Amino acid sequence: MAWTETYRCDVCGRAKHEDELDWWLHWVETISPTPNDPDQPVFRVTPWNVLLAHTPNVGHLCGARCAQTELDRWMAPLHESLRAEAAAAVEEDDQAPGA
Repeated sequence: MAWTETYRCDVCGRAKHEDELDWWLHWVETISPTPNDPDQPVFRVTPWNVLLAHTPNVGHLCGARCAQTELDRWMAPLHESLRAEAAAAVEEDDQAPGA
């Protein structure tokens, strides 16, 4: 009995066909720029590899448009968090004695 595996794009849901070569894989990992700095998330994208496609926490993307959409989705909450932190810092500076 043959075993068929189906991959679907995380963004649009399109099924991958065996002969398609323009698919991508993505995942998030963390790095620390220096030993004392907090970890930072990193969005990774690499061309399709069937062995990596099986890895837990690796997503599947059918092309550049869906890869960009997924990157935008990933970046949005990070940008909001950074904006909120910056606004809080400005507000804290404005309320500091002698400001």
